[in-house]
Amino acid sequence: MLHVVHHPAYASPATNFGVTGGSHFRFDKYGLVMEALQHSGAAFTVHEPEPMPRRWIEAVHDPAYVAQVSSLAVPREKERRIGFPVTERVARRSMLSPGGTWLAARLAKRHGYAANAAGGSHHALHDSGAGYCIFNDLAIAAHRLIEEGDARRILILDLDVHQGDGTASLMAGRGDVFTLSIHAEKNFPARKARSTLDIGLPDGTDDEVYLATLAGVLPGVLDDFAPDLLLYQAGVDAHADDRLGRLSLTDQGLAARDRMVMRAARDRAIPLASAMGGGYGEDRMAIARRHADCMIRLAEECAGSPVKLRDLP
Repeated sequence: MLHVVHHPAYASPATNFGVTGGSHFRFDKYGLVMEALQHSGAAFTVHEPEPMPRRWIEAVHDPAYVAQVSSLAVPREKERRIGFPVTERVARRSMLSPGGTWLAARLAKRHGYAANAAGGSHHALHDSGAGYCIFNDLAIAAHRLIEEGDARRILILDLDVHQGDGTASLMAGRGDVFTLSIHAEKNFPARKARSTLDIGLPDGTDDEVYLATLAGVLPGVLDDFAPDLLLYQAGVDAHADDRLGRLSLTDQGLAARDRMVMRAARDRAIPLASAMGGGYGEDRMAIARRHADCMIRLAEECAGSPVKLRDLP
C-alpha cells in the first residue's frame, strides 16, 4: 500500500495560480499527480497534513522572512528570486508542504515508506526563497524530527537535476544530518553550496553512468553515516525530456534509480520518505505520471521484501 500525503490546497487540476508569465513552474502539477495515481490502478491511502507550526519554520529560516511570507509582504526582489509572487494561496501551500514532508517521515517510520505529493523545495535559503522554493521542507522536517526525538541521524538524498544548495546551506555543520546531492554540474544554481557530499555530473549523462555513480556512493554513505531515516528528494527532472534538465535519463533509468535507492534503504531497515522535487515540460500530464510512477515503484520496492524497521525513539 502506498501512503501519500496530499492536501487540496497543494493545488487543484487546471489551476495555475500566482505564476508569472514565462515561468516554467506549474502549480497544477500537484493535482495532476493525484489524477495520475488514481488512473494508475495502484492502491494508495491519502493522509492530509497540517500546516507546519511557525516556530519550526523559524528554527530554520529567518523569522523576518517567515513574517514576510505570512503577511504577503515578500519584497519584489525576493519574489523574482523565487520565480512567482507570494499570494495568499501560495503562502498557505508553503506552510503545508513542510508539514507534508514531516508527516510523510512519520508515516515512513510506521510503514517503511511514504510520499509527500509536494515538497522537495531544496533551493530555499535562510532569509529568502529561490528557484520556485519558498520554505525548505526537507531542512525544516529534518530539524523537527531530530529535535522531537523521531530520528537521531538523517540522510537527505537529493537526486533532483539541480543541486540542493538551500538544503546544503541550512544543514551545514550539523553532525546529525548528511546532505548528498547528485546533480548536473552546469545547471542551476550557478553558484553551488557545499553539501556533505556533492557529485556534479556532466551534461548528457546517461542511465549507465548515472546508475553506476549512484551505486558507487550511496551504500558507503548509508553504512558509514548510519542514518535511521532517509529523506529522498525524488525530482524527475534528470529525465532526458525535461525542459530544465541537462541529463539524459530514460524512464527506465529513473525507475532503476528509485528502486536502487529503496533497496539500499530497505536492506538496512531505514525508513524512507520522499518529496517530489522538480519536473518541467509542456506535457504536464507526462510530468505528473513520472512523479506518480516514482511513488508507486518506491512503494512496490519497499513491500517487495518486508523488513523489521529499526525502533526509533
